[in-house]
Amino acid sequence: MSERAGLGGYPVNLLVAGKRCVVVGGGRIAARKIEALLDAGANVHVVSLELVPELQEWRDAGRITVDERAFEPGDLDGAWLATTATSTPAVNRAVFEAGEARHLWVNAADDPDRCSFTLMSVVRQGDLVVTIGTGGRSPALAAWLKDRLTSELGPEYAMACDLLSEAREAVRATGQSSEDLDWRRALDSGMVELIRNGRTAEAKELLEQCLSSSSD
Repeated sequence: MSERAGLGGYPVNLLVAGKRCVVVGGGRIAARKIEALLDAGANVHVVSLELVPELQEWRDAGRITVDERAFEPGDLDGAWLATTATSTPAVNRAVFEAGEARHLWVNAADDPDRCSFTLMSVVRQGDLVVTIGTGGRSPALAAWLKDRLTSELGPEYAMACDLLSEAREAVRATGQSSEDLDWRRALDSGMVELIRNGRTAEAKELLEQCLSSSSD
């Protein structure tokens, strides 16, 4: 068994919308990191000597800004987060040290010793987000579990999240604490199965019945 220590940490959801995020590297892996940042609303700046065609298209479309040259520590001035996606350990180290000096979040693809945060595999259905991490020890296992959960967590869970949120806000509007209600009973009632079968109105009625009885 490997004696390599896992990177135990404090799981968070970083809100990068409108923030300047610098990505060092212009290959396939960098493109994947950049796409995730763009989807989260980040302002992405790329530093790389070369760009894959996908990144060239994003640059030309104005989705990202680019400096086509080698990384310099000053590239992180004014940044909120930095990511490296290169195959050069010296570059990863330079970005990490520049980020540490500026108190920035830094992630290096496949180089956990040069990270101040690590990324998890993510499954999304609407506002429902499930993350899978292995402490940096096995990205392959995390990716495999992501595929399994993606097939199991269908769009009915996004709808369930919407219905539960609406019910919670309705309860809070009355001045009642939503913490006192038996939400677990509602979820165990079969409401998700009803949504999956297209019977959303019945699911909503069942949810209301469960919450009403738990508040009596």
